[in-house]
Amino acid sequence: MVIFKKDNFAYGIIIGLIMPMISFFGYYYWKFSFFGFADFISTLRTNKQLVTAITIPCLLLNIVLFTVFINGERDKTAKGIFTVTLIYASSALIFKFFG
Repeated sequence: MVIFKKDNFAYGIIIGLIMPMISFFGYYYWKFSFFGFADFISTLRTNKQLVTAITIPCLLLNIVLFTVFINGERDKTAKGIFTVTLIYASSALIFKFFG
């Protein structure tokens, strides 16, 4: 596929930003669709343990894509994905412990 052939840091950042959002909404519809989305976000703010439960599947897709790009020797794209993954993970930890 053409999507896996590019080797560009900005491309990696875009992929790294989009995939966790897709995973987040997929996880919401799979596990929490009986809640309204606003209620789900409210529950997420008050239940900090849920942050970890959602962060892991959301970042899992980035980890898989990072591995695919590293194995395909697309290091610049992999660095972009890795950078965004670290930012997402750090933000989730900060939100969990200090938010």
